[in-house]
Amino acid sequence: MLVRLGSTNRVLASQSAVRVRFPAAIPLVLFLAASLFLWGCKSEHAKRLSPGQVHAITREMIHASAGFSKQPGDIVSHLQFDGSHADRADRLFVALPAGGSEQSRRASVASLIQSLDRIATSHNLTRDAETSSGALLRLDYRSGGVITTSVHIVAPIAARTALPASRQQGEKNGSARLAIILDDLGNDRAAADAIFALPYPLTISVLPHHAHSVDIAEEAHRRGYEVMLHLPMQSVGNEMPEAEELHPGMPADDIPVLFEQMMQSVPNASGVNNHQGSEATADPALMEELMLLLQKWNLFYVDSRTTAATVAYDTAQRSGVRSGFRNVPFLDDVVEVSAVRKQLELALRGAKAKGEAIAIGHPHPATLKALSEILPQAEARGVHLVYASDLVH
Repeated sequence: MLVRLGSTNRVLASQSAVRVRFPAAIPLVLFLAASLFLWGCKSEHAKRLSPGQVHAITREMIHASAGFSKQPGDIVSHLQFDGSHADRADRLFVALPAGGSEQSRRASVASLIQSLDRIATSHNLTRDAETSSGALLRLDYRSGGVITTSVHIVAPIAARTALPASRQQGEKNGSARLAIILDDLGNDRAAADAIFALPYPLTISVLPHHAHSVDIAEEAHRRGYEVMLHLPMQSVGNEMPEAEELHPGMPADDIPVLFEQMMQSVPNASGVNNHQGSEATADPALMEELMLLLQKWNLFYVDSRTTAATVAYDTAQRSGVRSGFRNVPFLDDVVEVSAVRKQLELALRGAKAKGEAIAIGHPHPATLKALSEILPQAEARGVHLVYASDLVH
């Protein structure tokens, strides 16, 4: 019994010793863990570049890009990386020259990317997978997991070098030509599907940043319709404005940034017309900035003529931007089938009288109903239906 008690006491003493020693080791373990964590943080921090180093890398990229552009304004940069805010990476915008074949365009883009990647690699930067939308390509470079430089390349899609066969046939027959633009697409997919049921060369103008802007633009392009960006601009009184729009007095540097964002949501757009804009299109300074931008993107412009005071078309012509304007009444100021029929009759007569006409309507059920009734008669009445791009000069 005494032996058992002695053994028990020794066991209890041993367990007590263990219990005492284990808590004593905890501070050492915590110290080592904290040291390793702090070392890891310092190591990660050491990998990150300072704002000055990032700006120097971006300047190298600007210098490399200069060999791919023609005009000084083709390269725009914003050195805003500060190391603290995720949304303040350096930004570089490079507009490649318009013209040439699709093959040469692709070759120029690939060569520019290689030059930028070489610079990035020499400074241990990594690059995210490139993203593209129509003529726009974006490259994001990172250091220590943080985006340091975002490069936006505008590579204009080559303009048509030959007339479409349908247009050639129309000109051979001496037909007048009529282009019909349907505005305000982007929010209602059902309305777009109703347009897609019309087997005619219609031009679809899509508002940016709406629920279905991207998929409508992509589907329209896939089906052979022409796609335009319906560019929001400020109206007189600014009634029912879009969330973002061009407006007089806005900083010139903000225009290309806003425009690029809009183009991203309307892929494959080959031209632009104004949404509202009675205030904006009457402002010479704003239109000058816009037309310089459209020239770089190799986009055509159609002036919707929402005001008699517009200077948009004249500015486009002076800037060398292929352009046209609505020269017959809007099709559906009155949204009734009978009223739209009358406006379509005016458009057909206007095309015959002028030789060519650009009409604008909207995807209202009444408009689409009238189009389905009148368009089958157009050819027999000597009016050839074409895309908007066929009537810009």
